[in-house]
Amino acid sequence: MNDSIKLTQYSHGAGCGCKIAPSVLKEILGNPDIGTPEFPHLLVGNEQSDDAAVVNLDGETAIVSTTDFFMPIVDDPYTFGAIAATNALSDIYAMGAQPIMAIAILGWPISTIPPQIAGEVLNGGRQVCHKAGIPLAGGHSIDSPEPIFGLAVTGKAPIHQIRRNNGARKGDLIYLSKPIGVGTVTTAEKKGLARKNDLEIAKASMLRLNDIGLIAAAWEEVHAITDVTGFGLGGHLLEMADGSGLSAQIEMEKVPIFDFVSHYLNLECYPGGTLRNWKSYGDRIILSHENQQYILADPQTSGGLLFAVDPSKAEEFEGKMTQHSYALRPFGVFRSKKPNGIIVID
Repeated sequence: MNDSIKLTQYSHGAGCGCKIAPSVLKEILGNPDIGTPEFPHLLVGNEQSDDAAVVNLDGETAIVSTTDFFMPIVDDPYTFGAIAATNALSDIYAMGAQPIMAIAILGWPISTIPPQIAGEVLNGGRQVCHKAGIPLAGGHSIDSPEPIFGLAVTGKAPIHQIRRNNGARKGDLIYLSKPIGVGTVTTAEKKGLARKNDLEIAKASMLRLNDIGLIAAAWEEVHAITDVTGFGLGGHLLEMADGSGLSAQIEMEKVPIFDFVSHYLNLECYPGGTLRNWKSYGDRIILSHENQQYILADPQTSGGLLFAVDPSKAEEFEGKMTQHSYALRPFGVFRSKKPNGIIVID
């Protein structure tokens, strides 16, 4: 690779921080110009802000479909491709499904970045697909002003194993499989302020497949799953609470957060997406300290999975997660809908 090419310098945003803010997305989706026809086999569409679409194939098997793509989150092209692929696969795992095939989405500024660099991005995505046991079977590419890469992924699952983001129950405990805060260090990299070790820790997290979702969906104590990406922990937890007709209370000191986050917040290294996220939903989160907004609204790229778990089986859940190399502890609980939103306590 040409080391003089820094991919993050060719994009205005980074990773899932490129996502359109929740409030703006609601405007885009809120005014269809035709009536919504009935599709009896569509089990999950876009009405619930879930992670993927789901179709009933034959009464027993569900087909799951998703797409996700973004601009560079890191400078190295191979790693960028691998992170983008890992992130796209996450939506399938979050539904409790097994991915079976992917196709690539590539936008590339051919006149400014050599096509060989795009080939390295594609190789990173292909390697992650191989790791997940699926082919990268095709795709589509365009000449675009900024580099873009991602996947459209198809998966399958028994219908009874599909886990939506709206299945949480009152009293369920809240768990997260990866720490949050990658938006701070990747913003620092774009500014040339990231410490190498911090960046490596964040990359390792973003490259870890969320295939634990496929495994955990078979456990009866897991009532709902979603992944935490561009809307931040606050946004995706609100989606889970709203969809389930509940509110949530979280203990900030128990939220899994990368150790380096405070260092980069002191340097004012937070993505623009953080502010857009908070503007969209901050009025529905009661903080114990104002600076918590920069953590809860931090856009996560290839973030972890949120689980809503039966409290009577919490020990059993944690034990099984330990067997799969996850040391998880609850950091919150779902409450009745009033007050509507999230309450943060110390």
